[in-house]
Amino acid sequence: MSLSLILAALWALTANVLAMIPSRDNHWRRAYALIAVGIPILGYVTYENGPWWGLAVLAAGMSVLRYPVVYLGRWLRRVVLRG
Repeated sequence: MSLSLILAALWALTANVLAMIPSRDNHWRRAYALIAVGIPILGYVTYENGPWWGLAVLAAGMSVLRYPVVYLGRWLRRVVLRG
């Protein structure tokens, strides 16, 4: 197993542990931190293992951080329909 996949697995484990801890802001600060750390890991996975593994890790990350993805989709839809 490559270092990038180990880092991605550790990111997923950390994300799940952070989701179990109660939060006053509905985990948004943690989600922003996970996104900031996860994007370079995603790039590293894609660089080291190819685009299919990159897409698999992207899908796993999107399933963990589903509400930021939902809100991004809603915002994009609102911007596209307005313009």
